[in-house]
Amino acid sequence: MSTLAEQYGLRQHYRHHIDGQWQEGGDGHIDVVNPARDEVIARVPNGGAAEIDAAVRAARAQFDGGAWSRMSGPERGALILKLADLVERDAELIATLDALCIGRPFMEPKILDLPNGLSTLRHFAGWADKVEGRTIPTPGYFGRPTLSYTVREAVGVIGAIVPWNTPFMITCWKLAPALATGCTVVIKPAEETPLSALHLAALVAEAGFPPGVVNVVTGRGAVAGAALAVHPGVDKVSFTGSPAVGAEIMRTAGPLFKRVAMELGGKSPQIVFEDADIEAAVRGCAMGLFFNQGQVCAAGTRVLVQRAVFDQVAAGLRQAAEGIQVGDPTDPANGMGAVAKRSQYNSIAGYIRAGLEEGATMLTGGAVESAKGCFIRPTLFVGDNSMRIAREEIFGPVGTLLAFDTEEEALAIANDSRYGLGATVWTRDLARAHRVAGAVKAGAVGINGWAPIDARLPWGGVKTSGLGRELGYSGIEACTEEKVITVVL
Repeated sequence: MSTLAEQYGLRQHYRHHIDGQWQEGGDGHIDVVNPARDEVIARVPNGGAAEIDAAVRAARAQFDGGAWSRMSGPERGALILKLADLVERDAELIATLDALCIGRPFMEPKILDLPNGLSTLRHFAGWADKVEGRTIPTPGYFGRPTLSYTVREAVGVIGAIVPWNTPFMITCWKLAPALATGCTVVIKPAEETPLSALHLAALVAEAGFPPGVVNVVTGRGAVAGAALAVHPGVDKVSFTGSPAVGAEIMRTAGPLFKRVAMELGGKSPQIVFEDADIEAAVRGCAMGLFFNQGQVCAAGTRVLVQRAVFDQVAAGLRQAAEGIQVGDPTDPANGMGAVAKRSQYNSIAGYIRAGLEEGATMLTGGAVESAKGCFIRPTLFVGDNSMRIAREEIFGPVGTLLAFDTEEEALAIANDSRYGLGATVWTRDLARAHRVAGAVKAGAVGINGWAPIDARLPWGGVKTSGLGRELGYSGIEACTEEKVITVVL
């Protein structure tokens, strides 16, 4: 096994976690590769339909009549809080597992992913004993008075399909509200980044959850993920990933009338007006472009800048990009690591070539030619909104600067996209900030700050960026159904 595996004490071979047990199964194994060194750091089972079926059956048994189904909200909340404490205890290890799998600097999951995941668990633990119905007055039933009220009931078994870019954080987004409401879960982590989900499964068992409440099956999306989406024992599929895969899940889950939640990426605009705090805007836009090697669904890869300050912002962003040292993320001197896999590197490099071919001006950056590791420099183009680099999700550290003159033009450019996940507005004008935030077609808008994500705030997109919401009380609603009960008095 690799030097990294030995250095960080990783096991050579991991197993599925099904019904409280570590289990083998599937068609061979999958190598988990650190993309900064092209080293195999671990192996996980290549699970398929049989393993998914076993996990769903275990989850179904707990939901339909197991110990979990008999637990009260306060009892569920106490278990989630215990799980959160264990996550906090192992936060360094979990962040390390994600960083090694993704090839990102260790600092990034430590400062964002783990604190956010931990906050999400604790937030939803607090909701577990507060899921309430309502009473609804009606004119009665054939002259007799009635009492009509609703209760919120858990959806059932949730299949959670998790992406590779921020795996632990998004696993918590899907898991915490499900557990708070009494659902059971089968997690299919991305094949590139399964280790933190498997460690979380161990912590679930340590916390004392009944076996089968949380199951983790590793495997490829086209096999294990597809099997989870169509399994008749799954009541809801929660997916974060590409629009193409999300559309396929909807096509296959639709005939079974499964509930679906989709968070499907974006091409988020960052709009900088001439009255903005330019220094703060440059810092914020750089973070929105380059955090996690640009592998963020809400990455602000279209930077719209009012013409009067365009050169100033372009120069600032270029300086910020060139100040990021790219290299092996185990070296703390490097501020940007590798992109997550070779196929992603090839895709990003292709977009960089396309930008040049379409006539965009490259300010800085480009792919790194090397025999080992998948590295892309922070890359900036000046172009227009018709170019592929401005219209398609690149999912890498590549941004396009677009000039505008008026507020109306900025909104027209911002909304001229198939995506609608996030947006950012930089201005000192309070009225303009609210006007633009209200007019941008996006699920979440930050004013003078990029992508403020919090467990208390609903998260999701419009248009091709998906449907449904996670986090906040919307996360509780998404994991429950409202039942109406009417008593004729």
